[in-house]
Amino acid sequence: MSFPPPQGNLPPYGAPYGASQPGQTAPHGYQTPAGAYGQQTGYPQQQQFGQQYPGYAPQQPPYGTSLPQQQQYGMQQYGQSMPTPPSPGYGPNTMPVNDATAASAADALRKAMKGMGTDEATLIRTLCHYPGPFIPHLKQTYQQRHKRSLESDVASETRSHFEFALLSILRGPLQQDVFLLNKSLKGLGTNEDLLNDVLIARSNADLNAIKQAYQSTYHHTLESAVSGDLSALTERLFSMILSATRQEESALVLPQSVDADVEELHRSTEGKHGTDELKVCSILSSRSDGQIRAVALAYEAKYRLSLEKVLAKEFSGHMKTALIQMVRAGSDRAMRDAILLEDSMAGLGTKDDMLISRVVRYHWDRPHMGQVKGAYKVKYGKDLVQRIKGETSGDYQKLLVAMVE
Repeated sequence: MSFPPPQGNLPPYGAPYGASQPGQTAPHGYQTPAGAYGQQTGYPQQQQFGQQYPGYAPQQPPYGTSLPQQQQYGMQQYGQSMPTPPSPGYGPNTMPVNDATAASAADALRKAMKGMGTDEATLIRTLCHYPGPFIPHLKQTYQQRHKRSLESDVASETRSHFEFALLSILRGPLQQDVFLLNKSLKGLGTNEDLLNDVLIARSNADLNAIKQAYQSTYHHTLESAVSGDLSALTERLFSMILSATRQEESALVLPQSVDADVEELHRSTEGKHGTDELKVCSILSSRSDGQIRAVALAYEAKYRLSLEKVLAKEFSGHMKTALIQMVRAGSDRAMRDAILLEDSMAGLGTKDDMLISRVVRYHWDRPHMGQVKGAYKVKYGKDLVQRIKGETSGDYQKLLVAMVE
């Protein structure tokens, strides 16, 4: 089975971890992002996660996105920042659809579930790397050829975590986000981790697609659902996020703008009695990843304390975890995602739904998944696949491993 290659090339992701010069091969295949707006004397040699950043390189684009060359971070056209395009699966599919591939996959899936017993290996092999933008076409092809719903058949033939993982794939990237948002908001209380995972550090294009799909699915706005579930300052923070007005990644990161943000963040936290929470939220929710990385590096250089540690000290609860995720995503998205995967497995009992949701999200972007595996090895000194094998079993384990490998 073959699919068209993903559009675009993954931009450079900083100097290789452990390399003394840019361009050297990095151990574990992981490249850490570099300093933010140039090599400047006085900047810290260690970033908050412990990696070295020996040079300057473009910011990695938002998850799932490979920007065209003219839209890479730090480049502008006619003085205007270029909007980040939607991630694959969040906008119109511009890649050619292969009807023969979809028909072959649909027939293999039906055969695997027809009659007595289920061929789980075929389900895993067929779906684990099926491209997200083509999932709707696969489901349509299955319906047309077999007069059945693919999701209904999978739900009736599988169980437990294996079922949840397969259905997460079959929703596709956008509808899976919509499903998880509803899951995080319905009932008593809020699943803060799910809400953070879906909404934080997303591109404006992806957020607008998510909001539109949520309203089409549940017939009320995502803003009203989030506002009704959160309270006080946390509700204000997510209102800022949902406004989808972040700086685009193509916008130039200017030293004077970075310095102004550093001063404002310091005045709003350590530099005054009491914390100006809304000012901090406003800055971090509206800045591009490249700007946040520059601010984090400059803050630590000036005040000898990482911005992440400042946020951990000045904030608490849901707002603290959300703001720290923003800084981690801007500073090193692959490392943030590696930490989130470990959080799903750490301690007594595995948070299986969180683990599944995160693996499925990262697997849509194969280059990024490779970076996450390398980041995990750097951070924890262990292989991610082996870690997952130690926390899961059976067909559920085989599916997760297939998505990660």
